[in-house]
Amino acid sequence: MKTCIYPGTFDPITHGHLDVLERACRLFDKVIVAIAESQSKEPFFSNEERLQLVNENLERFPAASVMVFEGLLIDFAKEQSASAIIRGLRAVSDFEFEFQMANMNRHLGPEIETILVMTKEGYNYTSSTLVKQVAEYGADVSQFVPENVHAALKAKLS
Repeated sequence: MKTCIYPGTFDPITHGHLDVLERACRLFDKVIVAIAESQSKEPFFSNEERLQLVNENLERFPAASVMVFEGLLIDFAKEQSASAIIRGLRAVSDFEFEFQMANMNRHLGPEIETILVMTKEGYNYTSSTLVKQVAEYGADVSQFVPENVHAALKAKLS
């Protein structure tokens, strides 16, 4: 069984994230959505909230599960016996950071491949950070996030 890790802060999960997840599920038998604790980023949603928001969107992805992790991603991938890490690219500007991360992960765990996939064209300008910023000003972000996330953003901002 081939397992891959799909890491991120998912603060919150967007349609772009779900697009990458859908493609990962076509490539691997098991996909673990790995929510990084990332306290240094001061997440908008708590670990528990992000876990719930992601989990509520996994019904259509039977191969997917979700976990929160802390520490090095490569160590988590090894603990889960993953053969790959999958990351989404929205634009060329994402590539340099992802390239550096992939090379470091290859150095620390050469048995684990990193796969970079382009998001669908309609999601290439969407990020969790941008969605939160726009939502804070009262704009409708429903086209960028699942319904449960939209409701959670509205509740948290009101």
